[in-house]
Amino acid sequence: MIGDEDRAWQALLQARSHDWSRGPFHYRDCRGGLTLEEDGRYRAQPALDPAASTLIDALAPLVLPNGPQVVAQLGQSLDGRIATESGASHYINGLVGRVHLHRLRALVDAVLVGAGTVADDDPALTVRHVEGPQPLRIALDPRARLSPQRRLFQCEEAPTLHLIGESARPLSGLGNHVETRRLSVQAGAVSPWDVIETSRERGCRRILIEGGSATLSRFLETNALDRLHILVAPLVIGSGRPGISLPPIDTLDQARRPPCRHFSLGEEVLFDLDLRQP
Repeated sequence: MIGDEDRAWQALLQARSHDWSRGPFHYRDCRGGLTLEEDGRYRAQPALDPAASTLIDALAPLVLPNGPQVVAQLGQSLDGRIATESGASHYINGLVGRVHLHRLRALVDAVLVGAGTVADDDPALTVRHVEGPQPLRIALDPRARLSPQRRLFQCEEAPTLHLIGESARPLSGLGNHVETRRLSVQAGAVSPWDVIETSRERGCRRILIEGGSATLSRFLETNALDRLHILVAPLVIGSGRPGISLPPIDTLDQARRPPCRHFSLGEEVLFDLDLRQP
């Protein structure tokens, strides 16, 4: 029999493409129904168990008509590290954290990583731990320095967009599922806003910035993020690579204090930051 968490996930997947001009979203199955309002409130009959309720509460903003369009996800230790000094990061977050990440991938249209993440981790960026559609995979590689043998360029599970600088030489030997586009480069970097516009030209409204630290930090610094999910694992690394690095501030009243919700995901804690509000 389908469990409450599976029912909640199926409802979110269907709500992802709901036409909100027709009114609230209604989901029904053999066990009952769920109604999701445009403002994120929902009603379920019978009532959902706590894990399913957390799933709806945490992820419903991504499927709402006025929901965030550019979301970033960061998995880190208690002391703010995303990898050791040598770059080892598999796995800071446990299975529950990886399931959450794959759910984010399934709810967006595109998932983006920087060249450093592709070089270090060789990610597939596919939806494997949950049911759901595969997003467009985007590799941000201004210098076109990546090996064409990376999985993004050779494995055809999902389409891939390779973003390179305007003067860089395109890679050869890429799979037929890969499209290369050029973007202007200023001070060695591509503007996050140019990346967002290029993604939208491909029909991608919801974009997930998955890493690495430099890429995510640049999107955060330029106010290009609508929402940030930080998933904290009960782990102390003690040294290593920080998850976020921004220009220094002088006093704490200059620090960002966005509205924040938090959820327990097993032993890990998800902090959901709304960056659209001051």
